[in-house]
Amino acid sequence: MTTTKKKKKFQFPTAYTVLLALTIIVGLVTQFVPQVIPAKVSDVLMAPVTGMIGIKDSAIQSHITEKMQNESIPKALEYLKGAEGNYINVANEGTLAGAIDVAFFILIIGGFLGVVTKTGALDAGVAAIVNKMKGKEIILIPVLMFIFSLGGTSYGMAEESLAFYALITATMLAVGFDPLVAAATIMLGAGCGTLGSTVNPFAPGVAAASAKSVGVAINQGTIIIMGVMLWLVTLAIAIFFVMSYAKKVKKDQAKSLLTEAEWKNAKEAYSSNNEETAEFTGRRKLVLVLFGISFLIMILGIIPWEDFGVSFFAKYTGMLTGSPLGQWSFPELTAWFVVMAIIIGLVYRLREKDLVDSFIVGAADMVGVALILGIARGISFIMSNSGLDLFILDKASNVLNGISGIAFVGMAYIIYIGLSFLIPSSSGLATVSMPIFAPLTKNLGLSPEVMIMIFSAGSGIVNLFTPTSGVVMGGLSIAKVEYSTWIKFVWKVLLAIFIASLIILSIGMMMF
Repeated sequence: MTTTKKKKKFQFPTAYTVLLALTIIVGLVTQFVPQVIPAKVSDVLMAPVTGMIGIKDSAIQSHITEKMQNESIPKALEYLKGAEGNYINVANEGTLAGAIDVAFFILIIGGFLGVVTKTGALDAGVAAIVNKMKGKEIILIPVLMFIFSLGGTSYGMAEESLAFYALITATMLAVGFDPLVAAATIMLGAGCGTLGSTVNPFAPGVAAASAKSVGVAINQGTIIIMGVMLWLVTLAIAIFFVMSYAKKVKKDQAKSLLTEAEWKNAKEAYSSNNEETAEFTGRRKLVLVLFGISFLIMILGIIPWEDFGVSFFAKYTGMLTGSPLGQWSFPELTAWFVVMAIIIGLVYRLREKDLVDSFIVGAADMVGVALILGIARGISFIMSNSGLDLFILDKASNVLNGISGIAFVGMAYIIYIGLSFLIPSSSGLATVSMPIFAPLTKNLGLSPEVMIMIFSAGSGIVNLFTPTSGVVMGGLSIAKVEYSTWIKFVWKVLLAIFIASLIILSIGMMMF
């Protein structure tokens, strides 16, 4: 009797394996580029730790910036090679650059959600939405995507969006969609807003300031016009693709791109195990009101109001954390959600032990996401310490020199897509690249404002799929969607967004 062995299906590695493999690959690449500092075995081994708690040497950073602005990128590379010690490590004195603040925020958000879940308010609230939206569930997608896009275009919503994945995933599952719809709603919604940033101080804001620092005047009105065009067009494209996919899944779950394992993990995590739906009591309604207020204050806290001429928050809201709304970052947000978790627990009259236990269980669910953030940041740090990012930036600027017109737009867009893989931080990329590219654009007789939006579009599209982004890998991890599944879905969306953005940027370069 012969037995036939079943062929094992290829299973895409987890986010941790993908990121660790990229860490090793980047370390190996530095060995073959003569102009950069070869990464040592210790640099690769310590990369995840450095990524989590790295300290950036402020003196080296200021010297690199000065050399780039006043001399050249090769001179900055020479300085980096001659500097004592690593530019970023876990021991030197300087500015905290690691992901520890974001990672801790994510753990606390998990604890906060654990307490809210313990009250039953989320289950009851989701059930109420399902009953109210019967037959009209598809409307949730464009409404939510537009709301998330507002966060993207105004303040570059990124890590903050991770707080919403659990709730949106549970909701989308309950109305008959799959977790991929939830991930796409948040990631593409916020991402298209960030791609078409209008007043986002962390992308075009930093880029404009960096251009001005080297004597290039920037018209803010042009940036806003271009931003609105990119934002609304790419958002419309994303909404079309997400809604089309969601309708197919709603009609036939077999059309879902998710594997059986992904479905199982998502249902275990987000489908209610209770046979009866939790009753939507007055106390649970109050918990949901406090839940909404928690996120409203989060958004008010991170929008830089004073940059828009609003001084009210700076005068009257600094009592709670020591920093007024508008100047909050992840440490203040972390403290805020701890306070709100306690308030919600007390309002629902949870016993002290139940409150603490539910908080710990919720935080434990987010440990994997926190680790992903540190590993992803470590890859960027190897590039910074070796000077690989500066080397590629130098080669990219040389390619653009002498090109003009539409060809310049296309080449610059492709170059920024490549640079964004190396430097996932949009503000970091703007800081190092715009003092080089803005004067180059002006000298060629082209619009530096459109160049800023080329940067915004290039970094924006990459941040929708790059595995070096903690937001991409972390969001997918919370939604229980594998990276390979995301790529299967999103590649068509990215292609359409790329073509539309290129057309808009080319028209903008001809107009301005």
